[in-house]
Amino acid sequence: MRSRLALIDRSLARFLREVARGSPTPGGGSAAALAGSLAAALVAMVCELTLGKRGYEAVEGEMRGGLARAALLRDELAELIEEDIQAFDRVMAAHRLPRGERGRAEALEAALKRATKVPLETAERCLKVLELAELAAAKGNKNALSDAGTAGWLARAGLEAALLNVAANLSSIEDEAFRREGERRREELALQGRAHHERLLGYLEGRR
Repeated sequence: MRSRLALIDRSLARFLREVARGSPTPGGGSAAALAGSLAAALVAMVCELTLGKRGYEAVEGEMRGGLARAALLRDELAELIEEDIQAFDRVMAAHRLPRGERGRAEALEAALKRATKVPLETAERCLKVLELAELAAAKGNKNALSDAGTAGWLARAGLEAALLNVAANLSSIEDEAFRREGERRREELALQGRAHHERLLGYLEGRR
C-alpha cells in the first residue's frame, strides 16, 4: 500500500494542533487509527528486541512473521488517519447541499456508508495488531513486556474508539441491511478484542 500520509507527515505536533482546533476533522476516527498505528510500531519494536536474543531461538520465526505483519499494519493504520478525515469531510459536504436538491439524499447516504466503512477497517486492523501484541506478550523478550502490554492497551483503545465511530455513523444510515451488517460486525469485533486483550493481560501477569 503506497503511503499518503498528508497530515501526519507534517509532524505529530501539527497533527495534534489540527485535532484540537475545534473542527470536526481530524476527530475520533483518526485518533483511533493513530492509536492502532502506534500499537503496531510497539509490537514491531518488541519483535526486533526478541530476534537474535539468547533463549528466544524457538520463537525466531514467529517474531520475524510478527515483525513483518506489524510493519504493514502500522502503515495501513497510518493511512487510515487521512482516509477517515476525507470520509467525514465528504459527509459534511453532503450535509451542506441544499435540502431538496436532487441527489442530496443519495450523496449523503453514500458518504455516511464510506464514513462507516473506514473506522470499521480501522477496528479490523486494530484487532490484528492486538493479536500480534498478544503474541509479543506471550513469547517476546521479557525485558520488553511492558511495551507489549502498552501495545495491547493502545490497540484495544483504537479498536473500541473506532467502533464508537462506526456506531455513530450507522445510526444515520437509511439502508437497514447495511445497518444490520455493520452492527453485527461491530459487536463481533468488540467481543474478539476483549477476548484477545484478556489473554494478553494474563500473559503480562504470568511472565513477570
